[in-house]
Amino acid sequence: MAQTDASKGSKGINCLIVEKNWPGVVVAAKENKLGIRGSDTHTVMFNDVKVPKSNRIGEDGFGFKFAMKTLAGGRIGIASQALGIASGAYELAKEYAKTRKAFGTEIMNHQAIAFKLADMATKIEAARLLCLKAAWEKDNHIDYGLSSSMAKVFSSETAMWTAVEAVQIHGGYGFVKEYHVERLMRDAKITQIYEGTSEVQRIVISRSILKG
Repeated sequence: MAQTDASKGSKGINCLIVEKNWPGVVVAAKENKLGIRGSDTHTVMFNDVKVPKSNRIGEDGFGFKFAMKTLAGGRIGIASQALGIASGAYELAKEYAKTRKAFGTEIMNHQAIAFKLADMATKIEAARLLCLKAAWEKDNHIDYGLSSSMAKVFSSETAMWTAVEAVQIHGGYGFVKEYHVERLMRDAKITQIYEGTSEVQRIVISRSILKG
């Protein structure tokens, strides 16, 4: 994405195809990330890169609209990723609660733990339905901007909350890599950030419900 005419504002933004081996394209070192470490992340720098007009996607000024549509669709994917993280953390916590004993019984029999699991299951089911609604609207060519933002913000916050609670249920073991829930907690955080932060999603949602 590049602004090719600053005087036109958002209508001066274009989407361009840039080849990796072109002069001026520099891929920096791999970032040392908190989570999703199985996916490499690099900064890409463009130093006076010349791009032919034939490499522009769509008509002149189409870039901003293209980016917004891509982000809206991408949010469904991130919401689904968050749903998977939340589900994984919940399943690990539930299985651990069934076998770990404290005060003479499995910890699942303590109301404090049972209620955490109940809240996890409820939030995950709600997140799943929001994801399915957004995906259905996209598949059926219905405006999915609002539903994708709702799915993204709710699913990502559910993932973060569920992963933190899963670590808590595991106690000290939750802080040990062997039990995996610490990895899910680290992976969950990025879902609240990329494809638009939770704050941005709330801006999108509030503008949508308050317009008109």
